[in-house]
Amino acid sequence: MQVFHIRYRNAQGALMRILNAASRRGLDLTSVHAEAAGQDHAVTLQLEASHKQIGQLCREWYAIVDVIDVRSSAALRQHGDPEWAPLPPGSAGIPEQSARAALA
Repeated sequence: MQVFHIRYRNAQGALMRILNAASRRGLDLTSVHAEAAGQDHAVTLQLEASHKQIGQLCREWYAIVDVIDVRSSAALRQHGDPEWAPLPPGSAGIPEQSARAALA
């Protein structure tokens, strides 16, 4: 499992070009976290990739004009650990709210 840290300028379509590089290779994006990082933005991707795919991804990401920096490391935590746990969908609490509204 690899973790990629990518800093980029928030230009139109920059994040989609970064994500498309991984999805085009059929890699499962285990985790994606994007956030503002000062004047730039950063995205952290966790995915399973071979050494060859890592080289291809880094080369393609550096070729994107808006990408500033790409770093990768081995994942210290596996998917399913509390830090990487997915959030429930926004509609998860709706049945409870509906039941409360019906009782009111």
